[in-house]
Amino acid sequence: MTHSRLDHRGFTLIELVIIIVVLGILAAFAVPKFSSIAESSKVTATRQEMQALKEAIIGNPKVVSSGVLIDRGFLGDVGFVPSQLTDLAVKPDSVPAYNKLTRLGWNGPYIDDDNNDYLTDAWGVSYYYDPGGRMIVSTGGPDSISITF
Repeated sequence: MTHSRLDHRGFTLIELVIIIVVLGILAAFAVPKFSSIAESSKVTATRQEMQALKEAIIGNPKVVSSGVLIDRGFLGDVGFVPSQLTDLAVKPDSVPAYNKLTRLGWNGPYIDDDNNDYLTDAWGVSYYYDPGGRMIVSTGGPDSISITF
């Protein structure tokens, strides 16, 4: 019994169509799952960045040494909240430089200012900052996220 080499070459057209259909079905289930994961990670990243902005403004009450608050933030150093978020990275002209004796004045930068990324959420939408209402709001995602301080 001899076997011809032509008997075992490649896939038939029906086999290829079945493989493509199966891959299409798998992709139909996988793509929405991955987009859901991406959206969830953007929400998490935005919440973390908003928390960092809050701590830059009011300080972190968990950072204490010998009963003294170490991370006082903009509010603790200057005596009032910043009028805009850029005041966390660049000293405003109206605020004096930090005085080590009185422990008052701008002692920043209070936030990492790489390319002004801290001004926008994970969707690239600018944060809404209301110093009077003491809140930061992100409207870039499916729902708005707000944090008060």
